[in-house]
Amino acid sequence: MISFNYEFEFILEEESTFADWLGRVIVSENKIEGDLNYIFCDDAYLLELNKEYLNHDTLTDIISFDYSVGNELHGDVFISIERVRENALDFQVAFMEELKRVMVHGVLHYCGYKDKKAEDELLMREKENEKIKMFHVEHK
Repeated sequence: MISFNYEFEFILEEESTFADWLGRVIVSENKIEGDLNYIFCDDAYLLELNKEYLNHDTLTDIISFDYSVGNELHGDVFISIERVRENALDFQVAFMEELKRVMVHGVLHYCGYKDKKAEDELLMREKENEKIKMFHVEHK
């Protein structure tokens, strides 16, 4: 089950549409949807998590905690709405497109994709773009 939680003045409209899309992304990677929690927050909230759990004193758009078991995906995905807004401006894309990229980024990490090396980052970007396109696909 995919759930959405809010620690910031932001509400994701059409939660069921996003949950359905992310579920289809998971299936497209031959994984099983477990319990995924998206927590939307601000920079300060995510910075504290980054310091406490990762020993990083930097702003970031996403931190994901992976509790997956085998092919069944479980985890908590924390997303800074402030950082997503800033990145959307920097990358000159719509806020919702950047939000989709960040949301699917967390799932792709759970599917085994990495982004620390240049070649891994390139594959991650390709996968993000591929999966974002699935958002618009009408299913029967």
